[in-house]
Amino acid sequence: MGTVTIGVSIAVPEPYGSELQQLRAGFGDAAAHGIPTHVTLLPPTEVDEASLPAVEAHLAEVAAAGRAFPMRLSGTGTFRPLSPVVYVRVVSGAEACTRLQQQVRDPAGPAARELQFPYHPHVTVAHGIDEAAMDRAFEELAGYEAEWPCTGFALYEQGADGVWRKLREFPFGGSVVPPQAGRVERGSVPTR
Repeated sequence: MGTVTIGVSIAVPEPYGSELQQLRAGFGDAAAHGIPTHVTLLPPTEVDEASLPAVEAHLAEVAAAGRAFPMRLSGTGTFRPLSPVVYVRVVSGAEACTRLQQQVRDPAGPAARELQFPYHPHVTVAHGIDEAAMDRAFEELAGYEAEWPCTGFALYEQGADGVWRKLREFPFGGSVVPPQAGRVERGSVPTR
């Protein structure tokens, strides 16, 4: 057995996931169709393939202790000049995402790893493309809004073709969603 590259994330549900993926591709991000729209909990991490069962058991424990929470995206941000990324901001659910990623990356667990940058939950909409396209993504999605109840997360593996594929979903142990998160609003991109 060799190594595999895994990641753990909260999927952005439909219709928002496909909508943001298409917009990302439209800005010229060649990786858009190989990366499901998500909020990262564990960035790309190389692990021994033999350790996948331990990783899955760990993630199942984290999920069992978790509870659903409202997620809301609103507006854009950027990590430039440190990193060539434009993103949609997580304005509700950020604290829960921060706690989750700490549990997923528990130093005593099988998915332990240090981060290159401090954790900041977000949804990437442009990465590593030319500056004019990054500016366009930042401006065109400045009014973007989406909201949904987050009820779990998933484990993904990156294939040799660079495409990320879901290996397993991990629903939270508590299925009760706070009432304000029960409504789902259509994502919207302002038109000019």
